[in-house]
Amino acid sequence: MNSLLRRIVIQPITTNIKLSTRLFSDTTIRDKIDKIVKNNKVVVFMKGVPDAPRCGFSNAVVQIMRMHAVPYESHDVLSDENIRQGIKEYTNWPTIPQVFINGEFVGGCDIMLQMHQSGELVDELKKVGIKSALLSAEESKANQETNEAK
Repeated sequence: MNSLLRRIVIQPITTNIKLSTRLFSDTTIRDKIDKIVKNNKVVVFMKGVPDAPRCGFSNAVVQIMRMHAVPYESHDVLSDENIRQGIKEYTNWPTIPQVFINGEFVGGCDIMLQMHQSGELVDELKKVGIKSALLSAEESKANQETNEAK
């Protein structure tokens, strides 16, 4: 009778407590991610930190950001399992790194690489008031060529 009572009464109560705790935790994590994403022009959720990325894909995104000299906020998902899972649920995107520009999810490594190669990243950064170092280099080169032609 004791085990039957435990299964009928105590187990559902314990399950409900776990579910409500998870829902509260998910809401808190979602709010935290939302605040990070909305309060920074560029955010990268990555494995490791910019000076020591812990996966090749995160490293590739860091290198792209460095080439463009983009100031960005980074968050190491390996240091917080709640953020690691929460960011995947927030974007409905299964992989890390994840990049946000002006509060909008851009994508991961593959998309950043495509945007970098096509020049679209320069345009997106310009929209939020960030001038890419690559654009500056191109403008300097064009000005130099114009001056030499005179």
